[in-house]
Amino acid sequence: MLVGSKETLTMDNTQLIGLSRQTALRHQMDVIANNLANLNTTGFKSQALMFEEYLMPVAEVSDENGIANDLSYVIDYASNRDFSSGGMVRTGNPLDIAIQGKGWLVVETPEGERFTRDGSLSRNADGELVTKSGLRVLGADGPIQIPADETGIVIAADGTVSTDKGVKGKFRVVGFADESKLENLGGNLFNGEGGQDLENPVVRQEMIERSNVRAITEITRMIEVTRAYQSVSTVLQQQAELQTTAIEKLGTVEA
Repeated sequence: MLVGSKETLTMDNTQLIGLSRQTALRHQMDVIANNLANLNTTGFKSQALMFEEYLMPVAEVSDENGIANDLSYVIDYASNRDFSSGGMVRTGNPLDIAIQGKGWLVVETPEGERFTRDGSLSRNADGELVTKSGLRVLGADGPIQIPADETGIVIAADGTVSTDKGVKGKFRVVGFADESKLENLGGNLFNGEGGQDLENPVVRQEMIERSNVRAITEITRMIEVTRAYQSVSTVLQQQAELQTTAIEKLGTVEA
């Protein structure tokens, strides 16, 4: 009984390699789609996948000269986030802030302090400054509270918050030596260790930072990924047809 041949094993390997490429492309498409979905999300940081070649340690195939070659697969082993600043846009809301340059706002969550660039703020029922999701934004001495009856809200460039009743607090703005180590938690929140309070942050009132997603770049990548996926699909289909033909021939020879 014939179990297989060099030709059919080679085609199996080709299909596995092609499937590894398709899987990586699907993951890349998911990342691109998420970037585009957050095109208008305040302070959002775009993401990209990083790929590498993976050589199978115990599998190989021989070429026409009988030389053994390792099988090379494609894997997406990590993601890379672009922490460059997005453009600033004026909102007219005196509670909105944008950090110019490096720095992160500190927010209070049930799991502890977390960090965000989303400075679209409002006041909760207690007058505390909160994010869109209701997380309290922390100042040097805890949450910053502005009672509803106080007016003339002014946020200085160093993050100091004042009203007609005087100084209410100062935003904590934290910097990280290596932002690439920050962990994305979703919801525009990040977690990380080693953050240091910045002595001279630059805070802009009545402004927010836009997403740093570049729509044209992402759409171009989406087209490239789609074409690559279709190309791999065509090759796999052709290999499947060749395999079917080879099996039929082997069955004829065996008979």
